[in-house]
Amino acid sequence: MSTQILGIDLGTTNSLVAICDERGPRVLRDEDGHALVPSVVRFGTRGEVVAVGREALAHAVEFPRETVYSAKRLVGRSATEIGEVAARLPYRVVPGPRGIAAIEVPTSAGSALVTPQEVAAHVLARLKTIAERELQHGVSKAVITVPAYFDDGQRQATRDAARLAGLEAVRIVNEPTAASLAYGLGRPASRGPRKAERIAVYDFGGGTFDISILEISSDESAAGGDLFQVLATAGDTALGGDDIDRAIIDLVMREIRETFGAALDFPPSARQALRQFAEGAKVALSERETTTLEVGLGTGRTYRRTLTRADLEALAAPFVERTLVSCRRALADSGCNVESIDRVVLVGGSTRMPIVRREVERVFGKVPYTALNPDEVVALGAAVQAAILAGDRRDLLLFDVLPLSLGIETVGGAVAKLLMRNATVPARAKEMFSTSVDGQTNVKIHVMQGERELVQHCRSLGQFELRGIPPMPAGIPQVEVEFLVDQNGVLDVSAVERRSGRRASIQVVPSYGLTRDEVDRIEAESFRHAREDMHVHRVIDLRVNAALDLKWIETALARVRGELPAATVAEVEARMDEVRSFLAAADRDAASVDANCFHQAKDALDRASVPVHEKAIAQSLRS
Repeated sequence: MSTQILGIDLGTTNSLVAICDERGPRVLRDEDGHALVPSVVRFGTRGEVVAVGREALAHAVEFPRETVYSAKRLVGRSATEIGEVAARLPYRVVPGPRGIAAIEVPTSAGSALVTPQEVAAHVLARLKTIAERELQHGVSKAVITVPAYFDDGQRQATRDAARLAGLEAVRIVNEPTAASLAYGLGRPASRGPRKAERIAVYDFGGGTFDISILEISSDESAAGGDLFQVLATAGDTALGGDDIDRAIIDLVMREIRETFGAALDFPPSARQALRQFAEGAKVALSERETTTLEVGLGTGRTYRRTLTRADLEALAAPFVERTLVSCRRALADSGCNVESIDRVVLVGGSTRMPIVRREVERVFGKVPYTALNPDEVVALGAAVQAAILAGDRRDLLLFDVLPLSLGIETVGGAVAKLLMRNATVPARAKEMFSTSVDGQTNVKIHVMQGERELVQHCRSLGQFELRGIPPMPAGIPQVEVEFLVDQNGVLDVSAVERRSGRRASIQVVPSYGLTRDEVDRIEAESFRHAREDMHVHRVIDLRVNAALDLKWIETALARVRGELPAATVAEVEARMDEVRSFLAAADRDAASVDANCFHQAKDALDRASVPVHEKAIAQSLRS
């Protein structure tokens, strides 16, 4: 067998490690037989790591500020982006290097800053230790899963965490995609090609939600095995079971203050205790109708309450509805209807809640498939992918998709999209551009992400300059821009000026992740404003091209005016004045310009200027 590659589900609440060998995919367990490793780390008085996983979680109430959990929600994000999340955590989140979210842990000397990547690295190191103990040999490579809507910055942060843990992340795989690999293993073998099967993977974990629509089909190039293709993805990187826990906590805190006084303070230890009570109540109510909450407040005061499943489902309903909105969006993006979905797969611990299973069944019209442990399925799929990469399995192929469109800024503030959302990755696209100013020697390439038509409505991923272009008239340089998205979803952008051979490139690694509001704006506003966006984009393109046409015609007319009939010159100048009026109007307010009339005026100028260009070309040939 080739070098062992681990499959790791690095979760917000819990993490797991798995392998796929001759026995098939399986989750590895710690010394006490536990598969789930809580994604929790406790730090000591010198800022050192004291405990990781189950032990750290067990003493979280005693050490609330020293114990860090839900760090995955902070990975790759700025301190200002996670204000609401930070306000609910017992430990302090402060600006770290370059403004990224960092965790302040108390020490004997004051405090120390810890990045979310370091926290994740300690969890990964614990998983590595579990694997090495089980396998009886060292391991250095892993396939690690992330939410489908993690952007390049968050994926890079995951790689950094792996490196700090002594692991090479040989592949970053979306969690629902990994789950599809694991569930695909259970399909019965048959002779000849199988009918393509469409699956909806509904992944509701501790801190994130993803929905993917996949198609599984036979493929001869996969050695007679299965090909997994993601047709569409949607989701929310800030939606998970933790939100339901916090809703329970908010309810309890509100009732405590109403009973014992509005000024009652909740120290960090009480917040940690409430979090554990809330999570325990949620788990209990997935199995029975009622549970009892009891919180000691000191000085003989005790809060006691019976929480029913109906109470829980009333709190959870808004969050479940948000997941269903994403489900409908993914179905629309994939071009599928619920009747064409063959199976619905539930992934993540939150899918054990009856309300979740009930609502998913209602939306998709079929009983969800839950053959595998929803906590373990992502790790199992990661292990299958690891086996494919290691060469131990050749009967599966995997394709993924881009969650959002990618393009560059063009003159006038428009966006030229090179790769569209839900394009299969790995993906490559090339497009030719040119300059808009005479003698321009540098070209700025501004990389954008989003669904709208204008830069102001999209998200900047990064920019770089192509320098050293020989000075040429506007429109003459040939700048070829190439977008290449690798299998990990990381974007490489390169630009080359074909006449001079000058090149430049960038690997886009955004500093911070997308907030839920940004995702909502990118996706929802693209539909709501599609008509006016396309209109303004068209006017901007007309303005750029018309200005270039005017420049060339003015130059040519100045050279050959004396060789042309006066009527021809008069018509050309009249047409030029008409186009100039449209240019002036577009400069004032592109949205108010009649694009069809603008196009007709430009077309009329192009036809009227043909004699001018003919004379100019003839003059150039003579000289």
